[in-house]
Amino acid sequence: MHSKRFFTLSASCPDRVGIIARVSGFIAENKGWILESSYHSDDSNDETRYFMRLEVKADSLPFNLSEFRERFRPIAEEMQMDWKISDSAVKKRVVIMVSQQEHCLYDLLARWQSKELDIEIPCVISNHETFRGFVEWHGIPFHYVPVQADNKQAAYDEIQRLFEEARGDTMVLARYMQILSTELCHKFSEQIINIHHSFLPSFVGAKPYHQAYQRGVKLIGATCHYVTNELDQGPIIEQDVIRIDHSDSVDDMVRYGKDIEKAVLARGLRYHLEDRVLAHGKKTVVFR
Repeated sequence: MHSKRFFTLSASCPDRVGIIARVSGFIAENKGWILESSYHSDDSNDETRYFMRLEVKADSLPFNLSEFRERFRPIAEEMQMDWKISDSAVKKRVVIMVSQQEHCLYDLLARWQSKELDIEIPCVISNHETFRGFVEWHGIPFHYVPVQADNKQAAYDEIQRLFEEARGDTMVLARYMQILSTELCHKFSEQIINIHHSFLPSFVGAKPYHQAYQRGVKLIGATCHYVTNELDQGPIIEQDVIRIDHSDSVDDMVRYGKDIEKAVLARGLRYHLEDRVLAHGKKTVVFR
C-alpha cells in the first residue's frame, strides 16, 4: 500500500468492450495518476461480469471525492456499474463482536494498537461480560448485550442501534457465537465479516473440529466470509489450512485452528477494508 493519500475505486458491471478505456480515460482527462489497477472478467454465472479496482493518487486530481462521485456517476450509470470509491485518509470504523473465545479479539486489538490495522474501533459488543476489563483497558467502549431465547429481537435491535450510533463501516464477528437475525444480515449486507473455524463448505455449524476429528480428515482450516441469513454460506473472502494426522486430538486441532483463525480473519478483514473484495452472488473476486 502507498504511504501517500489515494482514492480507491472498485466496481463491477456487465462485461463489454471499452470498460477500461472509459474509466481510465475519465481519470486521465482529469490529470489523474493511477497507482495500481486490477481487472477480472468472470463468466461463471448467467452473465459475463467485469470487475475492477483502481487506486488513484488523490492530489493528482483537481477535485475532491464528492466531486469525483458526481462527475463519474454518468459513466457508472451508462455501464450499469455497482461501484464505490473511498479515501485512504479516512479510517474505516470497525465494530468487533465477541463471545467467550479470546484469540481473535486479542489478535485484532494487537494489530490495531500497533497500527498494522490502521482503523478506528469505536466499540466492542459482546453477549458476555468476560472481556470488559480487557477491552476497556485499551480505551475502547464495551457493550454487554445478552442474547437469550426470549429476547433475541430486542438484542438484535440493540446491536443495530449500537452499530449505527458508532457509525460503523464494518462489523466483525471475532468468534461471536450467536446467529444474527435475517434483518441484520440484509441491512448490513457485505458489511458483516465472520471467521468460521473450518474450511467451508465442509463442517458448517457448531463444533467443526469435533466433526473433522470424527471424519479423520488430514487438513483442517478456517474461513473468513461475509455473513448472510444462510448459516456459514456467505461469500468467501479468505481461507487457509494446516495438515494434521491420526495422532492429533480434538484439543490439538482446536489449538492449531486458533492460529489459522487469527491469520485468516486479519487477512480477510484487511482485503475488505482496502476494497479488494467484490462480491457477486455467492462468490467473490479478491484483488490481492
